[in-house]
Amino acid sequence: MKTLLQGERVRLTQVAKSDLAAIASWYDNSDFSRRFDALPAAPRTVEHLESWLDESNESNNQYTFAIRDETDAFIGYVELESILWIHRNGWVSIAIGEDEYQGKGYGTEAMQLLIDFAFYECSLHRLQLTVFSYNIPAIQMYEKLGFKKEGTHREFILRDGQTYDMHLYGLLNHEWTK
Repeated sequence: MKTLLQGERVRLTQVAKSDLAAIASWYDNSDFSRRFDALPAAPRTVEHLESWLDESNESNNQYTFAIRDETDAFIGYVELESILWIHRNGWVSIAIGEDEYQGKGYGTEAMQLLIDFAFYECSLHRLQLTVFSYNIPAIQMYEKLGFKKEGTHREFILRDGQTYDMHLYGLLNHEWTK
């Protein structure tokens, strides 16, 4: 049997209240916010994030995991959310907050663990996500993991006077397990 939520370089754990200050600091960086969210890039308070975490922990259709590196440092989080249990579908997302951890495979490994959790532990059939067309590193990671581009919301987002598309990607259980 596979070790759940433990990879070679990262492991997924519960997000702790002590992690929320780091997440709040990431939202001070507009580049982070603009890659992660369509909402205006704006700071988030620890109190706001506490509400988000409490809602996640109380939900029966959402899982939020901290990403921790080999030294147990908190480097980001992944979410499996908006699960439609009757249809066995869910949305996934990832946030790596510190630049020093981006582009080094931590996100890919964390997503592999989350996908395994979704398909093997939760018995989901389909995972989906959205990504902005300017987030090339994320698109490359999702495609490397086997996600297929299923559609595009053309000119979905306006940033700095320019429009960008938002792509929908999906991954089916049988595509992951083959």
